[in-house]
Order: sequence, then C-alpha cells, then structure tokens
Amino acid sequence: MAARPPHPHRPGRYVVTVTDVTARIAQIQAQIALLPGSSSTTVGTTSFSGVLSRTAVGAPAAGDALGGLPAGGAGGEMGQQVVANAKEMLGLPYVWGGNDPQRGVDCSGLVQQAFKAVGIELPRLSADQARSGTAVPSMAQAQPGDLIAWDNSSRNVGADHIAIYIGNGQMIEAPRPGGHVQVVPVTNPPDYIRRVLPEGASAPTGAVAAAGAVSGRVSADTPYAALFEAAGATHGVDPTLLAAVARQESAFDADAVSPAGAQGLMQLMPGTAAGLGVANPFDPPQAVDGAARLLNDLLTRFGQVDLALAAYNAGPGAVMRYDGVPPYPETRNYVQSVMASWGGAA
Repeated sequence: MAARPPHPHRPGRYVVTVTDVTARIAQIQAQIALLPGSSSTTVGTTSFSGVLSRTAVGAPAAGDALGGLPAGGAGGEMGQQVVANAKEMLGLPYVWGGNDPQRGVDCSGLVQQAFKAVGIELPRLSADQARSGTAVPSMAQAQPGDLIAWDNSSRNVGADHIAIYIGNGQMIEAPRPGGHVQVVPVTNPPDYIRRVLPEGASAPTGAVAAAGAVSGRVSADTPYAALFEAAGATHGVDPTLLAAVARQESAFDADAVSPAGAQGLMQLMPGTAAGLGVANPFDPPQAVDGAARLLNDLLTRFGQVDLALAAYNAGPGAVMRYDGVPPYPETRNYVQSVMASWGGAA
C-alpha cells in the first residue's frame, strides 16, 4: 500500500485515502473468503455489507491486534461508567487547556472529567495520565475504561495525546483545535496503554481504593496511633500504611534527621514539607497530615501502593523514568520493608 499522507493537525496520524478504503475492502473480502462455507459476499447469515459497516477503515477486524475486548466485556461496571461519562461530552468542542464538561475540553481534560465522575482523580496533563495506573501489554488485553495514549512530538516528554478505550477497537477522544469530542476507531497502535481502574470494579470508590484507601485500624499501642487514624480518615489513606511508613522512616522518632536532611516522624525533606504547607516537619500532627496528603497524591498518581512508596522514597521522577519501582537497592528494600510492615499491621 502506498504511504499515507501525514495528518495536517496531528503528527504521526494519517489521512484516510481512497486507496486505504479499497485496500481495506479487499482485505476484509479475503478474510471472509477463507471462512468455511463462506462466499465472497456472505459469512453464514451475515452480509458482507454488514461486516464492512462494523469494520471501520483502518480499524481492526475481530482477532486483530487492536481488536481488544468488546464493549461491555471484562472492563467492569466502573469501566463502563467511565465510558458513559465520556460519552456525555460527545460533541463538546475541543478547547486548548479546557477542563469544563459544559463548555469544552482538551484530550486530558476529557479523561480527567470522565474519571473524576467516578471518584478517581487523575493528573491534569496527558503525559502524567499516561503514566498512571499499570501498563496493559497490548490492545488485545485492553478493556473499556483503559487509557490509550500517543507520543507524537519530540518537543514533549511522554504522551501528548490521550483517549479512553471504549471497546470493539474504538476510543473516545477530544482530538484537536477546531474538533470536538468524538468516537473513532483506534487506527494507530498507542504508545501507552494504562489501566487505572481496579479489576472488576463495580462502584465508584476512588483511585486509592485499589491501593491505600482507608481500611485498617492502627494498634492502640502504636506510637501516634490517633494521628495516623485522623490523617488517614481525612485524606483517604489507610492509617496502617501511614504507620508503616513512619516505622520505616524514623522508627517513630519525631526528632529524627537523616544524613540527606529529611526531618521528623515522616522524614519529609524541607522542600517537600514546604510544598505540602508543613511549617514544622518535627511537629508530629503536621508531619503526619502532610505525609498523608503526599501519599494520597502518589497513590492517585501511580495507582499502586508499591509505586507510591517508591515515589515517597526516591521521588516521582524516578518512578516515571523507570516506569516502575526504580532499581535502587535502597528503594527496593524500602518498598519491601514498608509493604511487609503494612501487611502485618492491617
């Protein structure tokens, strides 16, 4: 097939030509002809025109790598709700930097609003959204509600366009200035496929529900137990996870200072503490509240406790750079120790 001309508005995308249409029809006809008992125009009781109408130009046929799972399949009730939320914005104009489901959205604004409606707070930028949750190996395993994203420009680091997979090889996106929210086939393999929804989720429970949501009770003999309980309830983080972090960070020593300069019960670096509004990291109530807010943000951003802990220890940049727990022995030991302590405390 001849090379397709580049899309005028989106690098890496292509304009569908008459040649593409003809070639795709020929491909479908050839596939049909190989089916047992098929003629050139029918598949059992299904007409060729019916097959063609369900197989968009450039879209995957059943069994193709981009086919994915059918809408309403294994994505779970929450995945279907995310799709439904996004579809409520169909026709909404693309607005650069837009995040208003009534007036207009850009691609990441569409994603953020669709997930926010089920209680999941995603980062604002497409590059950060495309690093959230966990990787899906291929579109064959994609489920409705998964994020799919592309890195189309060398000017940006990471994804610069993102959409929501809705099943049957289709996605919903806010494509470009002058466009509108639309459902289109997934014609190009995405560079990122991410799952931020809990498997089989049936109700909106928030991003951290799959990771560090409030669940456990801190043992009454744990130092600062009441602070962990209060901060966990306020910020949606399991208080036993907060206690496990404090145990690993400072052994519950509110006056601890690390060789790197981390301070207090939760070992906050001065810059991190300032960013969290913690005026005095050595004050346990302030330290625990700040750490709870930080962990809530990291759990929402990465969708997994181990990744959130790795980011707490080594920084979010390191987790994004390695797309997982960084290969630093200190960080890996830290994550393992906190996870083991958390499991024993819950």
